[in-house]
Amino acid sequence: MKLEEKLTKSIIESMKSKDVIRLESLRSIKSALLLLKTKNRKKIISEIEEIQMLQKLVKQRKESASIYRDQNRLDLAQQEETQSKIISEFLPKQFSKEEIENIIDKIIFETKASSIKDMGKVMSEATLRLAGKAEGKTVSIIVREKLM
Repeated sequence: MKLEEKLTKSIIESMKSKDVIRLESLRSIKSALLLLKTKNRKKIISEIEEIQMLQKLVKQRKESASIYRDQNRLDLAQQEETQSKIISEFLPKQFSKEEIENIIDKIIFETKASSIKDMGKVMSEATLRLAGKAEGKTVSIIVREKLM
């Protein structure tokens, strides 16, 4: 089932159950999806583009929650964290740190990377293989540790 179909189904369920926060989160995903379509002037968006958009939305919510926590606004931080979890439901299962390390070890072996100078080569391949299944920041940290 495509993201748009899942969204529509979830929005209807949320409206029926009167789950306001979930409905708000789902509508923000739908809005971002429509913006992406109009921006790219495409009718069909690739799965990778959808995943990147969802990751961006989750990241925005987490950053907002962090800011709210710093300002001692726990009620708003909680709301942002809840929205982040709801949006994450539409992302593919994220790899564990061990799984990411195993994949990066394979990439380093295949590319014959030996120093930090080869980080770009490893990161480009890792980004392709781990698209949507791991945060870029986490991948970058692990690659840097392995190449040091």
